[in-house]
Amino acid sequence: MKSWCMLALLLLASLSAAGPVLLLPQDCQELYRSGVTSSGVYTIYPSPSTPVDVYCEISCDDDCDAVAGWTVIQKRMDGSVGFYRNWETYKNGFGNKSGEYWLGLDNLHLITNNKLYELRIDLEDFDGLKSSAVYTTFIVGPESNSYTLRIGGFINHGAGDSLSYHNGQKFSTYDNENNNYGYYCGLDSLHLMTNNKLYELQVDLEDFDGQKASAVYKVFIVGPETNGYVLRIGGFVNYGAGDSVYR
Repeated sequence: MKSWCMLALLLLASLSAAGPVLLLPQDCQELYRSGVTSSGVYTIYPSPSTPVDVYCEISCDDDCDAVAGWTVIQKRMDGSVGFYRNWETYKNGFGNKSGEYWLGLDNLHLITNNKLYELRIDLEDFDGLKSSAVYTTFIVGPESNSYTLRIGGFINHGAGDSLSYHNGQKFSTYDNENNNYGYYCGLDSLHLMTNNKLYELQVDLEDFDGQKASAVYKVFIVGPETNGYVLRIGGFVNYGAGDSVYR
């Protein structure tokens, strides 16, 4: 049983939004149309006064009938960058554009309000098995509306639909919860919950072939913020997923 080793979120301007090539490219598709033919880190301009470095993936579509310039807005592949961040960090963006990173909510708002975009989510596991999902509508609202997500037009390429449910919802971080999910558990909540009674943790995994595996930890306690939310975990029981939490 393998877990995911790569996750990428990419944007592509719709064909109806093509228009003339701008002197200051707003996205990687405009860079491609201006002559860029290799994937790599380039500078785009979500607004004329906002230069942003971004990784551009210059690649074919599914049938390789056309080449496109995809703007990578998030990439995770090796765990080198932590994604448990606060509101201000998610607003501005973080990470290494040649590796793991998040482009930033302000940048996403500026980009997706310039023209129409579709979102592609790419997944790849350790065996090289790939899958993806496409949403033909992807818009991020302004900070004044907590970066509300507008997403739709799901097309399945094996990865399933994990985002349509979030259409119309606001962005949240551990220090700025905006949706009142009811099931949201930040570290403070986990600390209070796991210090009131004994809990065990179950980790469930499933791959594209429908193979399932799990792991159970009989002891699971999250400490207080004053101690850096130290994790106490033990009593590992293997049901095929292996031990990826205990250290």
